[in-house]
Amino acid sequence: MKSKKNRVFIFDTTLRDGEQAPGFSMNTDEKLRFAKQLEKLGVDIIEAGFPVASEGDFAAVQRIAGEIKKSQVAARARTRLRDIDRAWDAIKDAAFPRIHTFISTSDIHIKHMLKMTKSQVLKESCNAVRHACGFTGNVEFSAQDATRTDRKYLCEIVEAVIDAGATTVNIPDTVGYAMPDEFGELIAYLFDNVGNIKKAIISVHSHDDLGVAVATSISGLKAGARQVECTINGIGERAGNASLEEVVMALETRKDILGLHTNIRTKHIYHSSRLLTDITGVQVQPNKAIVGANAFAHEAGIHQDGLIKERMTYEIMTPETVGVSDTNIILGKHSGRHAIREHLKKMGFDLAREEVDTVFKRFKELADIKKEIFDEDIEAIIAEDIFRKPDKYKLLYLSVVSGNAAIPTATVQMEINGEVAQEAYFGVGPIDATFATIKKITGAEYTLVKYLVHAITEGTDAQGVVTVQLRYGERIVSGRGSDSDVLVASAKAYINALNRIESFQTRDDTK
Repeated sequence: MKSKKNRVFIFDTTLRDGEQAPGFSMNTDEKLRFAKQLEKLGVDIIEAGFPVASEGDFAAVQRIAGEIKKSQVAARARTRLRDIDRAWDAIKDAAFPRIHTFISTSDIHIKHMLKMTKSQVLKESCNAVRHACGFTGNVEFSAQDATRTDRKYLCEIVEAVIDAGATTVNIPDTVGYAMPDEFGELIAYLFDNVGNIKKAIISVHSHDDLGVAVATSISGLKAGARQVECTINGIGERAGNASLEEVVMALETRKDILGLHTNIRTKHIYHSSRLLTDITGVQVQPNKAIVGANAFAHEAGIHQDGLIKERMTYEIMTPETVGVSDTNIILGKHSGRHAIREHLKKMGFDLAREEVDTVFKRFKELADIKKEIFDEDIEAIIAEDIFRKPDKYKLLYLSVVSGNAAIPTATVQMEINGEVAQEAYFGVGPIDATFATIKKITGAEYTLVKYLVHAITEGTDAQGVVTVQLRYGERIVSGRGSDSDVLVASAKAYINALNRIESFQTRDDTK
C-alpha cells in the first residue's frame, strides 16, 4: 500500500518556465491543448503562466483555469500586490486554484537586482503571502536563488512565510548552481532548523545549467521535499528545467531505494512529449532519456541478442510503460545474426539456416556502406539472393495525359513473361491513373500501403526516387524506381513491387 508521506506531487511548469525559453512560445489554443494533456498525464499542479506579464498570458491562464477540472492550476506572481491580484483574477474560476508568489533571497540578487535590504525582502514576502491567502488557502512561496542564499536567512524567511499562511514553500536552484549532494544537504538543513516546516510541503525546482537538474531534484526529495517542479522534455530557461519524464521514471524504476511514488499515468508520457514537439516544432535530441528516438533503440549485436532472449538484460523499464509501442531494434553494422533472424521473422520470412546466413553476409556488406538498414533493403537482398527469378513484368512504354481540364489517363505498355500487353485507363490523378492501368493489365489486386517520392539532387531536373509499398497477405512488400520523370519512376516502383511479390508467391507455393 502506498504511503501518503511518500507521495511526491508533480508541479509542471512547461507552460510558464518552459514557455519562456526561446523558440517555445505558444498561443492560447496551444496552451490549452497542452494543459489538457498534462491533466490526462496526471500532473498535480499545472503552472499555467504569469498573468501580469501580458494580456495574452492572462487570457491563456484564465482559459486554462476555466477548463481544467482535475489538476490544480497555478498562476505565477511577484510579491507585488498588483501581481497577486492579477493572478487571482486569472485563476479564480479554477476548480483548484493556486497562487504562486516569489522573490529573490540571495545576497547577490537582493543587492544587485532588487536593491533592497534583507529585512525589506522578509517583510514583503510575508505581506504577499498574507495578501494571497485572502483569496485562497492554496498559496506557494518561492525563495528565488535559494541555493545561493545565506542558510540562516533562508530558514528565517521559510519559517516566516509558513507562519503567514504559505502551504507550499519552493526552494529553487534558479541558476543550476548546486551539486546534488549539496542540494540534499540544504533541504535537510531546512528540516532541522525551521520549526514549523511540517506545516507546509517543501518543493524543489532545479535548472540544468550543469546537467544535474534531475539528480538535484531527486536529492531534494530524498531529504524530505515532497513536491518537484519540472517540465516536459526538460524545456525551460537557458539549459532547461528538470525533466518531468526523467524524474517520474527515476522514482518509478528505483522504488527499491527511493521509496517514493507519484500519481503520474506514465503510459501518457511519450504522447505528452510528442505533443509538445508538435506544438513548438522543437524536437528532442535522439539520445534524450525516456522520450528520445533512441531511448529504446538498440544496434549493438550483444545488446540485441540479450534483448531477444530477455528484455530486462538491457532495458530497465519497458517502452510500453511510457507509451512507446515497442523496443526498436536498429539494424546496422553492429547488429548480430540473432537480431537479423528475429527481424526476418517479424517481416514474415521464415528462412532456412543457410538462407539466413546468406542474407546476413549480404546485410553486413551493405551495412558497411549504409549507416542504417531498412526493411526495403532486406527485402531487396532476399529478392535478389534468395528468391531471385527473372522479372515477370517489365515496363516498355508510358504516356500520361493530365491537367485541370482533362481526365487523367495513362497508356501503359508492358512485357509479361515475354508477351507484350497494352492498356489505357483513367484515375483521379496521373499517379492513380498509372497504377490503375498497371493493375488492369496485370490483374493485380494488392492494396497500396504507402507511396513516397523524393529527389536525389536539387533542381527541377533532379532524379526522382519513388517507393511503393503493397500489401501481400501479412507482408508489406516494397518496390523502388528512379527516373528524371516522376511518373515513370512511379510506374517502375509499382512494377518492381509486383515482381517481388511474384518471387515471394513462388517461394510460398513450393513450401
